[in-house]
Amino acid sequence: MVGIVPIEQARKAADLAGLDLVLIANNPDNPVCKVMDYGKYLFEQAKREKEARKNQKVIETKEVGMKLTTEDHDLNVKTKNACRFLKDGNRVKVIVKFRGREMAYQNQGYAVMEKFASLCAEFGQVDKPAKIEGRNMVMFLAPKKN
Repeated sequence: MVGIVPIEQARKAADLAGLDLVLIANNPDNPVCKVMDYGKYLFEQAKREKEARKNQKVIETKEVGMKLTTEDHDLNVKTKNACRFLKDGNRVKVIVKFRGREMAYQNQGYAVMEKFASLCAEFGQVDKPAKIEGRNMVMFLAPKKN
């Protein structure tokens, strides 16, 4: 903490120390500068950002697709896969595809989605409820928080 110093004197002090004069706050009335090694500062900042990226977990979205006429055994296989994805910490996108005249039976599609969500309830909860997008019904499941 030096206090208020003319800019030329601050530049000379930085040159004598072999460091850089860095503008911290660009206030027109009272600009704030700091004498520091700017290259070292940038290196340490990049190092901190790299460490932060290393510690964060990327959440992927996995898809599980089925049809309105999917049998119970196949549905159990799909739920087992979805539960495995949820255990790994990924979101699951559940898609029911309607073909031809099946669009008239959307209420059965909602029933299939409810059954799927109840089978996966141990490992995840409904993130976005089922809704129709074109000829598909889509629902998102998120892993349960500990």
